[in-house]
Amino acid sequence: MTGKFSLKRLALALALAALLAGPGLDAAQAAPQEFVTLGTGGVTGVYYPVGGAICRLVDKGRRANEHNIRCTVESTGASVFNVNAVRSGDLSLGIVQSDTQFYAYNGIEQFEAAGADKDLRALFSLQSEAFTLVARDDANINSFDDLPDKRMNLGDPGSGNRSTLELLMREYGWTPATFKLATDLKPAEMAGALCDNKIDAYVYVVAHPNGSIQEAANTCSSHVVPVTGPKVEALIAKYDFYPEAVVPGGVYKGTAEDVKTFGPRATLLTNAALSDEVAYEITKAVFANLDEFKKLHPALGGLTPENMLEGNSAPFHPGAVKYFKEVGLMK
Repeated sequence: MTGKFSLKRLALALALAALLAGPGLDAAQAAPQEFVTLGTGGVTGVYYPVGGAICRLVDKGRRANEHNIRCTVESTGASVFNVNAVRSGDLSLGIVQSDTQFYAYNGIEQFEAAGADKDLRALFSLQSEAFTLVARDDANINSFDDLPDKRMNLGDPGSGNRSTLELLMREYGWTPATFKLATDLKPAEMAGALCDNKIDAYVYVVAHPNGSIQEAANTCSSHVVPVTGPKVEALIAKYDFYPEAVVPGGVYKGTAEDVKTFGPRATLLTNAALSDEVAYEITKAVFANLDEFKKLHPALGGLTPENMLEGNSAPFHPGAVKYFKEVGLMK
């Protein structure tokens, strides 16, 4: 009896010791979980799957016990919404157009009333984007200049789509009254409205290929319209975060040739409140797995470690800088 009792006590003691000692064997497991939320855009756009790709790689590091950061993605109203949510602390990070980042950091354009936010911090740039004008074939829209008196979707209020369009409209001296109809549909609604003949055209500032534009191309007769000319050139000269861009030909039905336009870059933005450790691990998760990251969405195919440091106007977060210096991207 005594021997059996002693063996039971020993087994229980060993089991208890294993339970107590197990977490202590790994610092990452012992640390409390830290949750970060990444704001993206509409579910049919590129921001949402790209945000998912970032979180997927962050979670890969967590599962490997490299850290204890849990990353989740939210579909949002895109750039302007994401800046305001990062600013208020409702989001940890947000994917934001490079122009919107510039305006928010400097407190101009749509952020004039709120003022400059010098606490914003950049982690890195993402895909190049294009100001993409999609029109019905029967609307007789072959250039941006053909839009007056057409039924035009201006975009979701608070989105980068709308802010970029309004900036170009300002160069032209246009207002919403310039159009026969001006709507504020979200990205997920635009292709359906175009093919239901409720609008003649819409703008999507987005990387390619894009689901909404593919939906329009496959469902009804539509095409991508060039956005060029003196007014566009003046805009590019004024704002260096708007380089020329091309929508590749053959990507969408009805658009066989390359289409010239312009556009910003997408960037991953946070603020100074994010810890250096979390910023470092998120940056490392993407850069250390860049080949895998680029395969998670076609829009990411052109990324390099070098061009992912371009297009930011807010200072880099110290955690990101730490990683960049470790791998020789910064001195």
